[in-house]
Amino acid sequence: MAGKSEVETLLQQVPIGDLAAKFGVDESTVEAAVRQALPGLIGGMAVNASASDGADSLARAVQQHEPSAKKLSLEAIDAEDGKKIVKHVLGDQKDDVAKALGANSGSSVISDLIPQLLPLLAPLVMQFLAGKLGGSAASTTASTSSAGGGLGGVLGDLLGGLLGGGGSGSAGAGSSSGSSGGDLGDLLGGLLGGGSGSSGSSSGGGLGDLLGGLLGGKK
Repeated sequence: MAGKSEVETLLQQVPIGDLAAKFGVDESTVEAAVRQALPGLIGGMAVNASASDGADSLARAVQQHEPSAKKLSLEAIDAEDGKKIVKHVLGDQKDDVAKALGANSGSSVISDLIPQLLPLLAPLVMQFLAGKLGGSAASTTASTSSAGGGLGGVLGDLLGGLLGGGGSGSAGAGSSSGSSGGDLGDLLGGLLGGGSGSSGSSSGGGLGDLLGGLLGGKK
C-alpha cells in the first residue's frame, strides 16, 4: 500500500498536460507512457543503490536537487540534467532499456515517447527523492539502503507500486503496464543485471534479484 501511495504522489508532480501538448498526444497516452518509463529509471537507481558506493553517489546527486511537493511546469525541468542522470543511472544500457520498456507497452506511440520522456522524468524523480529523504539526511540514510531503509526503501516502495500492484485501481491509463509487471521486472533484470558492466550492477542478480525480493516481500 505504501508503494501505491508513493507512486501516486510522484505521478501528481509530473506535468502530464504540458507533456501531452509538447508531444502532440492525449493526456492518457502520456500518463501510460510515464507509468511505463518510470520502472526503468527507478529500477536503474535501485540497482545503483544496492551497492554501497552506488548508494553514496546517488545520495549525493539527490542532495543537489531541491525537493518539490507540487507539480512542476515543463519549463522548470532541466532536460540536460535529466540526460546526465539517465546516462549515469542506466549507463550503456539506456537505449536497450528504453526499447525494452517500449516493447513491453505494446504501443508504437508509447514506445516512441519513452526515450524522450526519460530525461524529463529523471529530475522529477530526483526532486521527489530529495523531498522524501530530507536533503542532508540522504547521505546518512543511503548507507542503510541495502537493508531496505533510506534511499533503497523509498526506491523499493516506488518499484513495488509500479511493478507490483500498479494495476489495481491506481489509474486506468496504467492498467496495461500494471498487469505485466512481472514480465517487465524480468525484462529489466536481464538488461540491467545480466551482462552489463555499467554503474553499480556488479552483483550477478542485479535488478532481477532486487525486484524479486522487493515484490515478493511486499505482497
